[in-house]
Amino acid sequence: MRRVVITGMGAVSPFGKGVDLFIESLIEGKSAITTLPELADIEGLRSWVAGVVNGINPKEIPRKYRRSMSKMSIYATLACKEALNQAGLTAEQCAGGRTGVAIGSTTGSTRATQEFFDKFLSTGGLEQMKSTVFFKIMNHSSAANVSQILGITGRTLSPSAACSTSCQAIGYGYETIAFGKQDFMLCGGTDEYHPLSTGTFDILNAASVKFNDHPYQTPRPFDRDRDGVVCSEGSGILLLESLDSAKKRKANILCEIIGFATVSDPSSIANPDMASIRRCMQLALDDAGIEPEKIDYVNAHATSTKQGDIAESNAISELFGNDTPVSSFKGHIGHTMAASGALESIALVEMINRGCLIPTLNLENIDDACSNIRHICDLEKTSIKTAIKNNFALGGINSSLVIRRFLND
Repeated sequence: MRRVVITGMGAVSPFGKGVDLFIESLIEGKSAITTLPELADIEGLRSWVAGVVNGINPKEIPRKYRRSMSKMSIYATLACKEALNQAGLTAEQCAGGRTGVAIGSTTGSTRATQEFFDKFLSTGGLEQMKSTVFFKIMNHSSAANVSQILGITGRTLSPSAACSTSCQAIGYGYETIAFGKQDFMLCGGTDEYHPLSTGTFDILNAASVKFNDHPYQTPRPFDRDRDGVVCSEGSGILLLESLDSAKKRKANILCEIIGFATVSDPSSIANPDMASIRRCMQLALDDAGIEPEKIDYVNAHATSTKQGDIAESNAISELFGNDTPVSSFKGHIGHTMAASGALESIALVEMINRGCLIPTLNLENIDDACSNIRHICDLEKTSIKTAIKNNFALGGINSSLVIRRFLND
């Protein structure tokens, strides 16, 4: 088993393009959530808030590639380019067969699917169908488009597990390199916002509906007054690399991945289970070969739903006790769905390297049912050596990563 390190990161978040903007906005306690007036026009939709991407230029990507890309593929491509630039990986190395891709989304482009069926159902024919539409709606659209534009000739993986997608992608990339199948893996997730995402959670009574006039006050993970999920969009990408390769290239090593686990919870397709969450974290620790007391920080999934927040709090309390610091980034950017695990992992890496803990935004009154863990409510300066990152998805798909400050031993 080879050691696996992170040497590059790229982000397109609801704050805009770039890792630096993303991290500085989190540290400054900013909210990227806005009210979208057009959502009020959708009959039956009660939630009108979201986190959407602005300030990017799709024309950075040549048109011959952009023609087959939806927004989510554009986000992923821009994030990949930033990660490759930071890592100093060349086009020749991308095309050399030892570089692969593990990038997923919740579905293919919902917007492109809607546009196709709007035309198909109104005309009853295919005359207006563009030849590129399928490349936007296929489930592996983003991974395929990234591989095409970057000339990737290694493995292409495209996990699709809703909110666990990019956490799984990073984990699968980690295992692929650890087993010697590739030297480099571009890993992460991407999603584009569509009202159907909000509508799905609203139908489940799990969308935030009380803060349409005050979007910056929602979501509220672990808070007594939370009322549900806020859907967002973006992409997070991490370039993983074998330690031997990174040393040979004299690359700047950002952090090391030392453990991963993903499990299925068959008890419910919709409701999280505390025991399954605890088991997932324990298996990630087992994979890393460390005890719970070695964890200095837990980055919680914490989407701001009552059942999810309480189940995760109880699982963290049982495994790590009530002294290990815990926070969530959902209050800043909402739930970026398939991108959440990767964007949040990028923030975690930055916290480890900067020696700080970013608090949970909008956590003003801790729910009594979530008070059994140590919540970070203010920016803290502290040393973090090892942390665990959680992502849990509808469908009972739970995932956890163990990330450690790089130790050159």
